[in-house]
Amino acid sequence: MTADTQNRIISWHSAPSKPSYTPPPGAIDAHCHVFGPMADFPFSPKAKYLPEDAGPDKLFALRDHLGFARNVIVQASCHGTNNAATLNGIAKSGGKARGVAVVDPAISEAELAALHDGGMRGIRFNFLKRLVDDAPKDKFLEVAGRLPAGWHVVIYFEADILDEMRPFIDAIPVPVVIDHMGRPDVTQGPDGTDMRAFRSLLQSRDDIWFKPTCPDRLDMARPDGTGGDPWNAFAEAVAPLVADYQDRVIWGTDWPHPNMDKAIPDDGHIVDMIPRIAPTAALQQKLLVTNPMRLYWPEEL
Repeated sequence: MTADTQNRIISWHSAPSKPSYTPPPGAIDAHCHVFGPMADFPFSPKAKYLPEDAGPDKLFALRDHLGFARNVIVQASCHGTNNAATLNGIAKSGGKARGVAVVDPAISEAELAALHDGGMRGIRFNFLKRLVDDAPKDKFLEVAGRLPAGWHVVIYFEADILDEMRPFIDAIPVPVVIDHMGRPDVTQGPDGTDMRAFRSLLQSRDDIWFKPTCPDRLDMARPDGTGGDPWNAFAEAVAPLVADYQDRVIWGTDWPHPNMDKAIPDDGHIVDMIPRIAPTAALQQKLLVTNPMRLYWPEEL
């Protein structure tokens, strides 16, 4: 390891398997990231982790390998509010990517318009204390009221703060997308405390969407059999949620996968979870094509 890569985190599988499942034509990986390349797009001084480069070329090669047609690139916390790396990924996609930005709440309308022109269609608010130092709800609400037409807000939080998040979420004046279902404890099952609380949130507004993603983070059992049955708890807890709110779900790989407390997941295995949470062709079409197109490419519908 050379000096310039010292302490950087490898966050992607070196040889992801080919999924057994074939996504429908036009399928969208609606939650992924790019990291750097650091030489061109330095990481934020406030970054809580320093990943190895995972740029657009690697992302688009994975997209093709997994059988997807498009990507939604979500600005990663390690890049802070400088969205240049994400905008670069969108620009290099040939129209096959859109994005979600992270912004300073003081951003101007002109700067928001420039992000829109660059392919952004939403902003992300991160409430994970291990990843961000400050999450000012009042300032977040102010900027949420100034977004370009058609944009939405993406929120990332963990289940233990859902109750305190409810008034903030209620006040957001645009559609909301919840990353990774607010990280519930899937081992509680579909009727567990965390899932009931999340269902209550979804029932409170008809414009709250969610991503039934990250079995690798939410279920300790791995597809290689380590730790129990492979992601069965995730599938059993999440499938009923997808069925009940099928018009408000979008899906993504979450590639790359930094800060894993176990082995980096094989993205082929992650894709093979899709039919376990969306078992019919109709559900898969909504999850992977219809719904993300409504949010990110509505002009093509």
